[in-house]
Amino acid sequence: MLQEYRNHIAERAAEGIVPKALDAEQTAALVELIKKPPAGEAAFLIDLLTNHIPAGVDEAAYVKAGFLAAVTRGEVTSAILSPEQATQLLGTMLGGYNIQPMIELLDHDKLSVTAAKGLSNTILMFDAFHDVQEKAEAGNVAAKQVMQSWADAQWFTSKEKVAEKITVKVFKVTGETNTDDLSPAPDAWSRPDIPLHAKAMLKIEREGITPDEDGVVGPIAQLAEMQKDGIPLAYVGDVVGTGSSRKSAANSVLWFMGDDIAYIPNKRSGGICLGGKIAPIFYNTMEDSGALPIELDVQKMHMGDVIDIYPYEGVVKNAAGEVISTFTLSAVLLDEVRAGGRIPLIIGRGLTGRAREALGLEITDLFATPLDPAVSTKGYTLAQKMVGKACGVTGVRAGQYCEPKMTTVGSQDTTGPMTRDELKDLACLGFSADLTMQSFCHTSAYPKPVDVVTHHTLPDFMMNRGGVSLRPGDGVIHSWLNRMLLPDTVGTGGDSHTRFPLGISFPAGSGLVAFAAATGVMPLDMPESVLVRFKGEMQPGITLRDLVHAIPYYGIKKGLLTVAKAGKVNEFSGRVLEIEGLKGLSVEQAFELSDASAERSAGGCSIKLEEAAVSEYLNSNIVMLKWMISEGYGDVRTITRRIKGMEAWLANPSLMAADSDAEYAHIIDIDLADIKEPIVCCPNDPDDAKLLSEVAGVAIDEVFIGSCMTNIGHFRAAGKLIEKFGKTLPTRLWVAPPTKMDRDQLTAEGYYSIYGKAGARIETPGCSLCMGNQARVEEKSTVLSTSTRNFPNRLGNGANVYLTSAELAGVGAILGKLPSVEEYMQYASQIDATAADTYRYLNFHQMESYTSKADKVILQVEA
Repeated sequence: MLQEYRNHIAERAAEGIVPKALDAEQTAALVELIKKPPAGEAAFLIDLLTNHIPAGVDEAAYVKAGFLAAVTRGEVTSAILSPEQATQLLGTMLGGYNIQPMIELLDHDKLSVTAAKGLSNTILMFDAFHDVQEKAEAGNVAAKQVMQSWADAQWFTSKEKVAEKITVKVFKVTGETNTDDLSPAPDAWSRPDIPLHAKAMLKIEREGITPDEDGVVGPIAQLAEMQKDGIPLAYVGDVVGTGSSRKSAANSVLWFMGDDIAYIPNKRSGGICLGGKIAPIFYNTMEDSGALPIELDVQKMHMGDVIDIYPYEGVVKNAAGEVISTFTLSAVLLDEVRAGGRIPLIIGRGLTGRAREALGLEITDLFATPLDPAVSTKGYTLAQKMVGKACGVTGVRAGQYCEPKMTTVGSQDTTGPMTRDELKDLACLGFSADLTMQSFCHTSAYPKPVDVVTHHTLPDFMMNRGGVSLRPGDGVIHSWLNRMLLPDTVGTGGDSHTRFPLGISFPAGSGLVAFAAATGVMPLDMPESVLVRFKGEMQPGITLRDLVHAIPYYGIKKGLLTVAKAGKVNEFSGRVLEIEGLKGLSVEQAFELSDASAERSAGGCSIKLEEAAVSEYLNSNIVMLKWMISEGYGDVRTITRRIKGMEAWLANPSLMAADSDAEYAHIIDIDLADIKEPIVCCPNDPDDAKLLSEVAGVAIDEVFIGSCMTNIGHFRAAGKLIEKFGKTLPTRLWVAPPTKMDRDQLTAEGYYSIYGKAGARIETPGCSLCMGNQARVEEKSTVLSTSTRNFPNRLGNGANVYLTSAELAGVGAILGKLPSVEEYMQYASQIDATAADTYRYLNFHQMESYTSKADKVILQVEA
């Protein structure tokens, strides 16, 4: 084992990265070597045991904790590891498998002091808190010391405060840095291996950035050269962290600019990120990682500058001592940095509160508390009411800190392995969120070997904790998760497009998603809201996707949004986008609107719906969930519980609504009568919304109809146009239905035959081109896409991508160009003529192939 691991160390060193942590099998072999250590290997063996095994409830941690516990009991002996040392190492394992052995050691006549010290710095106690409390109340001296330590928050006070002055060197990335730049989709397979994945950060050459190998390896040499003088780097950008909610982006930044975490292999914390605008999910993920993210003017900061940050004063000075920028930080953020992240702070504060209550002590004033918003007599927005309901109150004001109940949590496959690791770190063995669902939509079409392993192992991991797991090939996470939602509830998900059309969600990185799933709550500083209010009737040829693009289009017209990155204006960023005024909107249609709130960098989205639409949706979804049980999906108890929740709502239907005097940061009124031609988002920026007439005539090479922004009606609409065309298309057409249910229905209706005859490439249900980690369009091609976003290089290297409706994409596929408005309207009139048939949604309660199986399911009642 030792020689194999040394070979591994050498192989990784040749790649410029540290070795992987030991797995359970390697740890078991290490344990045997420590029992009978080879000559001269003692230091290496103890280092491996101490620093190279994951903590929490990882399988390797189970082996480590069991061995250490055996040493402390005298059941196993080693010449190089004493019971005292074993006890000390148990205290470094965060929580999970080490907790019960340490609690037992509180009764040990020689090891109780060491065990108490370890427990005093352990915050992941959960129900084991009561075991320590019982020992303390029974007179155990060591347990009393632990309880007092928790009450005094020594786990927090033992850590250094944030310094008065922080000196850093600027690593400036001009323009916009999206999470694809920091964690490229084609490298998604390596995300759990943080040191390896970090090599891909900024691998595409851009102004001021010199990759080691363009398109393959990022600016490793450039970073190393800048760090030679020992001054830590700060990541600085005009706009930072837009796009997907992948913690891997934060992990990559912190790998180069953060600090090692004692006893935890291959993870880093700390670090500083400065941005003119920092996308809210990325900001929160940096918070959770113990970093210090600051929004401020960065225009006077340049690559290589040495600057001084004064976090308490709120100023940044250059080498000459001149103030070059100012900012405001909350005291809570500084506590988060000190604690090692927002999640450790929340858990630790809770532990301290429980200990003080048990000891009869008053609430401590040691921690900073969020500032309450100004008292208001105004009403609440829809989002504020839904979050309020999840907190047990009428409403939550903008700026108010809260921890809403998480009713639904989603996890997808390119972040799922990281969420799994985070759940292990949290010592989670069962979910507290009512429903947690795992999908495999990003990797099922073209799986790499590591993806196949994930497909085989992650479902059981999730279902063993009470989660619901989909299967590879089932389709897009959102198209399934949306059908599991309960009205007016709150949730989250590890995909930036987890934007509930029913209720509200606040997407997050994998760390916060794991916390939400494990604990059933989520920290939230309630954002302000921007109201988009539609009125009137949709005009002929105009689609819902055009209304999606109308939001940035009108935002630009009102000065609430700019396309330029330097001095970027985005009044949607971090706020809740609230939409109303669209009559007869189905829940499927509503998701097109809520989904695209991600491209606005909004914190969340709420949509006013009608009871009839929600009732039809839930009746359909109940049948789908029963069908899932009949097909062997699990966890059955969780699915059954969700069916019961839907049935309870249908028995007494009601929907929340905004108060008439609710307050909004901005209100955008859009008259549907004024939208008379399609609106597209131009290459390569989802904010760059323009009228079709401004871009008509551009030659098109490839067309993609797919992603979570589509439903079955879109494929019928494009299919009918293509069928009438009757020839091989002049463009390369990609078709990827969102779910296998859409695929089956489209096949039954003959649309797969139509697409096949036209020469289309039909993809496995799922994300396909949208994320860019599977198939790719040709380099430097011009593309029409129904996908969510069109960041540079996302769909293909150097590709120019226009975001459009499926209907416009179908016309472009036929003509080989962006049509004129007149040309488009000719085709659109053909679609309008059969709209009732074309835009039929999948109502499972009206489909015999589903009801016949659902009707046979007998739901089990929970005890």
